[in-house]
Amino acid sequence: MSEVARPFYRACVLTAFAAAALAVGCSKKPVAQSTPTPTAPPPSQPTVTLQADPTSINKGDTSTLRWSSTNATQLTIAPDVGTVAPEGSTKVTPTDSTTYTLTASGPGGSANSSVRITVAAPQAPPPVQNANWEDLFTKEVQDAYFDLDKADIRSDARTALGKTADFLRNYPQVKVVIEGHCDERGSTEYNLALGDRRAAAVKQYLVSLGIGADRMTTLSYGKEKPFCMESNEDCWQRNRRGHFVPAK
Repeated sequence: MSEVARPFYRACVLTAFAAAALAVGCSKKPVAQSTPTPTAPPPSQPTVTLQADPTSINKGDTSTLRWSSTNATQLTIAPDVGTVAPEGSTKVTPTDSTTYTLTASGPGGSANSSVRITVAAPQAPPPVQNANWEDLFTKEVQDAYFDLDKADIRSDARTALGKTADFLRNYPQVKVVIEGHCDERGSTEYNLALGDRRAAAVKQYLVSLGIGADRMTTLSYGKEKPFCMESNEDCWQRNRRGHFVPAK
């Protein structure tokens, strides 16, 4: 091969190689790209609201609970109501002030809402004013009655004196005179002594019930101041008594 032909030959060989390389590169297929799988959004958090109308009631009255929710599959109201629908209302009658709580749950978690219903305490009756004790004295202070020629406290007298003691405890400022009385039979001297024993027995019994002895004085009228003027057993029984009057 001549010197002139060699460069020409070399150029042809290089051209052929370049063409072959280009053909191989063009024959390769492109690599496919993978598509990512979409991610589902997380479940929404439940929401709840709970209201009461009215929020303040008197004992025995009712109040209405109203509620609503979103994204919840189970709802309960405590106390006492239990499982409820996602939205609704119900009446309640609490006996005392109560906080009601609505709890909701679902795939996204849980939530709650509370409301308090205040139950007003019943008003206490106004206290009896001290100025009225005189009116109550004749109603609540009871006499003790005795058997013939006796100064023993009978069972019915114990009941009566128990009520008298209650009054005297409620009105500690009140002092009394205990009068001993007898029926018309017997002498004046005998009945004065018997009346004195009866008044003393009444005082002693009240002392045993906790009434201070310094709040009571005794006085015997014997048969001199009868309550009944007829001469029969019913009238005589009414006159055999330990009688109370307010001390001056």
